[in-house]
Amino acid sequence: MAYPSDLKYTKDHEWIRISGDTAEIGITDFAQNQLGDVVYVDLPEVGRTIAAGESFGSIESVKAVSELFAPMSGEVVEVNKYLSDHPEEVNKNPHSTWMVKVRLSDPGAAAALLDSAQYEKLIA
Repeated sequence: MAYPSDLKYTKDHEWIRISGDTAEIGITDFAQNQLGDVVYVDLPEVGRTIAAGESFGSIESVKAVSELFAPMSGEVVEVNKYLSDHPEEVNKNPHSTWMVKVRLSDPGAAAALLDSAQYEKLIA
């Protein structure tokens, strides 16, 4: 699978799509493939402040439970409630299925993240 160039990536296999001072966060195709069939996603409450690198939730598959790590710091402004009833959407459309939307505290911090070419090299 090609990794979209409009996303930034982490070594923990999360992606972030930045638009101004807000961003959507999800997991990569590589991550969902490693997990297998996703059966549950535990996401934070709206209003929670998350710090880059900290766990903001978890994702459970038939194989394992894994933590979700924030690519950047900010305040959770929206949670994808659809995933409560349809966690398998993460497997079907990993790069368009966001988990949380965050108002970024420092949009410039994106420079420290991987671009699609760097991420593809990481997982090769």
